[in-house]
Amino acid sequence: MKMVSITIDGYNLEVDSNKSVLSAALESDMYIPHLCHHPDLSDIGACGLCVVEIEGCNEIKKACTTKVEDGIVIHTKTEKLNAMRRLSMELMLANHVDDCTTCPKYLNCELQSLIQYLGVSTSRLKRTLNTVPVNTCNPLIVRDLNRCVSCGRCVRVCRDVRGVNVLDYEVREDDRIMVNIRNHNSLAKENCRFCGACVEVCPTGALQDKEGVFKQNFNRELGLVPCKAECPANIDVPKYIRYIKEKKYQEAIAVIREKAPFPHSLGYVCMAFCESACRRKEINNSLSIRELKKFAAKHDQGLWRDKVTFKPKTNKKVAVVGSGPAGLTAAYNLVKCGHEVTVYEKSPVAGGMLSTCIPEYRLPREAVKAEIAEIERAGVKIVTNTYVSSLKDLKAKGFDKILIAIGAGKGVRLPIDGANCENVYENIDFLQKVSFQKPLPIGEKVIVMGGGNVAFDCARVAKRLGAKDVTIACLESREAMTASADEIEEGLEEGITILNSRTFMNIENDGTTASGVKCQEVASFSFDENKRLQLQIAPDSEYVIPADTVIFATGQRPEIPQGWNVPTGRGNSITTEDEMKINDCDMYAVGDVVYGTNSVIRAIAAGRRVASAIDVALGGDGIIEDKLTQDVMPNPYIGKDENFLSVEREKNECEAVESRIQNFKEVNHCLSESSACKEANRCLQCDLRTQIARPKLWAQYKIK
Repeated sequence: MKMVSITIDGYNLEVDSNKSVLSAALESDMYIPHLCHHPDLSDIGACGLCVVEIEGCNEIKKACTTKVEDGIVIHTKTEKLNAMRRLSMELMLANHVDDCTTCPKYLNCELQSLIQYLGVSTSRLKRTLNTVPVNTCNPLIVRDLNRCVSCGRCVRVCRDVRGVNVLDYEVREDDRIMVNIRNHNSLAKENCRFCGACVEVCPTGALQDKEGVFKQNFNRELGLVPCKAECPANIDVPKYIRYIKEKKYQEAIAVIREKAPFPHSLGYVCMAFCESACRRKEINNSLSIRELKKFAAKHDQGLWRDKVTFKPKTNKKVAVVGSGPAGLTAAYNLVKCGHEVTVYEKSPVAGGMLSTCIPEYRLPREAVKAEIAEIERAGVKIVTNTYVSSLKDLKAKGFDKILIAIGAGKGVRLPIDGANCENVYENIDFLQKVSFQKPLPIGEKVIVMGGGNVAFDCARVAKRLGAKDVTIACLESREAMTASADEIEEGLEEGITILNSRTFMNIENDGTTASGVKCQEVASFSFDENKRLQLQIAPDSEYVIPADTVIFATGQRPEIPQGWNVPTGRGNSITTEDEMKINDCDMYAVGDVVYGTNSVIRAIAAGRRVASAIDVALGGDGIIEDKLTQDVMPNPYIGKDENFLSVEREKNECEAVESRIQNFKEVNHCLSESSACKEANRCLQCDLRTQIARPKLWAQYKIK
């Protein structure tokens, strides 16, 4: 790199000889007014704001298109230059709407900042405002040409950086140059990739993200990548999807394992908040992210193991009570921090709900066992069939910290007559006995009360145990049911009846045995300020649903031994500081035992947070992050693809209903390699937008 000496406004600078005057000044923290310039784009000198005078040169130069030369002396602040800039700005503003306060770019607008810097107004020139309706018909992007200043940044980023070439300049009848979509099409018809690069570089509010596409409570790196932002563990979804597209499956699973030690389990049962946030759903269905995670886990060859970082031994000991995903995630990360960790589990097997409650047709036990084996391989000691009755006695064994992660393993019975009959079961007890191959008797007619995923687990398990008539009855309407859409769909396929908007009066019984559930239809319901249920009952809607077995699936709560002496709150949950620390003692609690029944991925995220907190309390730095893959800058040139927007979501193969209800074999199979790669190619690659530089406003420069 050859360096040359230049002088700008009396400042002597050593700069790269390949730089323009504008780039050299801006990189030296010296501001020269500009609008069409962007650090990631080639310069075209369109806005006329970066004009400068060079000693010995009779003509005014544009700083963005003038290369530096050794010894040149540049002036940027003469009266002549200021007058030229003001005129250029006034000409722009003559076509620009006055109202800034309704613009989403308000207070973050480069044009607004320049108006302030140059001190211009629209009063001198005749206004020739655009009167174009705001275009909201495109997915994800709003176009407001009334705010466009024809800087061309969107055209250049779409053409030169992304290679999609959807936008172009258009000369109007009045000789004004405007930016428009090629062939006057919609963005979709012109095969836009909806990467958002044009919105990112637009200096005004002419191009905007549609309201609700991005949430505002995240930093920029997360906020622009909704799938990653909405994942409680912040797994880098676009990165591993890109690896799958490139058929680099070992790198893909390594990315997932940087955050989650249960990738295979998540591939089966994750709540997939990432998919709910996926921007692709505004086009034709979100990406099948959970299935892609399962595909990566299926191809795991363990090559990531050699890259896991283990810190030196600390001689500190931590006890974890409970071996669900929260407890084991915390244990795994604490072992990597150099601490000795022992996990105590009252059940015969480790894994919590993953191993004992989620039916095997949804989550194969071998997948969970393999992931737990990896945690043990890292050095975590797991002791099963061990009930911890006293935390004080456990602490006396020499543990420096104790983490409670027992989950919410006790079913809840509604306080109605007949709830304690011998053929009335609780969801967790029912599912656990099936998992341990000690199923409870059910008869032919089964009613499950509740509308969540656990209710469907109970109903579908009952079907596999031989029940002929299985009904789910719940308070919520079909649209408000908390069960996932695929659970509802598969349950209906298996012949399960769903009765929505029902409230339960009592369980019909003869004193010992239930014979049905007396219900009423609910017209509407709400909760008052004290969270008490308020029901509007449909008149004359009382009736009895006959049943041989009734299963409560109306929630779970933690089951805390009396001798633990820990503070508890609503729903028998443990009261903590920041969902982790228990008072001022050496004990912590994490997961469902703190915040109630939730998702596996949230439990994993909570386990990571508490591991970091405990490590700090034990004298560590709290850093639990692992880099199992290299940081490779993805290619920003995505190119044009005429079929991209029409490619539908890939579906995995599913066992036929007739065969699957006969056993507990896996129902949903993994995507094939061709399907996985095709699905990965549907990704909008939102993370590419984070690579685009954010121009500084004039107030952020040292020399203005």
